[in-house]
Amino acid sequence: MTSENEQQEQLIYNFEAKDGSAVTLRPAMEKDAYDIITFAQSIVMSGSFIQKEQTKTPEQEIRFIQEMKKQGHMYTAVEVEGKVLGIARIIRGDLSMKRHTGVFRTWLTDDAQGKGIGKKIMEYTLEWAKREGLHKICLTVFSGNPNAQKLYERYGFVVEGTQKDQLLIGDTFQDEIYMAYFF
Repeated sequence: MTSENEQQEQLIYNFEAKDGSAVTLRPAMEKDAYDIITFAQSIVMSGSFIQKEQTKTPEQEIRFIQEMKKQGHMYTAVEVEGKVLGIARIIRGDLSMKRHTGVFRTWLTDDAQGKGIGKKIMEYTLEWAKREGLHKICLTVFSGNPNAQKLYERYGFVVEGTQKDQLLIGDTFQDEIYMAYFF
């Protein structure tokens, strides 16, 4: 159970999406596990823009949420009208020499895209990382997802490198672009 002080320290954003939907960005909770795996499965099945081939079981997702909290990582639920339609997370470096860095991952269902939610996720993520004293956030983006790359660039991410033909999606090779944000 989260104490009142911990609740006050948690980063929570409430806003209205472009379509008028009520959106909350908040730390993921165990009760979100079913929505997370259900909606992640739809993205995995599409076979694009996510580096995952199989979703966790509800029990595995609950343990993952618990471990993320315990380790001090960011695991954010993107709740739209009461359903978790996306996530954002930063996994901090596990070695002391890398604890100042974090790897960022995010996804939104098709229904949640194009509503300004991605921008709010970026603001939330950068605020969380700054509060946590991170120096660098890293991510990768597929070359076939230029909208995501443009979003990251708008928020100050820079390209650090590219691995050519790193991904095979369907019958098409795509590059994996490494990007980073420095505080």
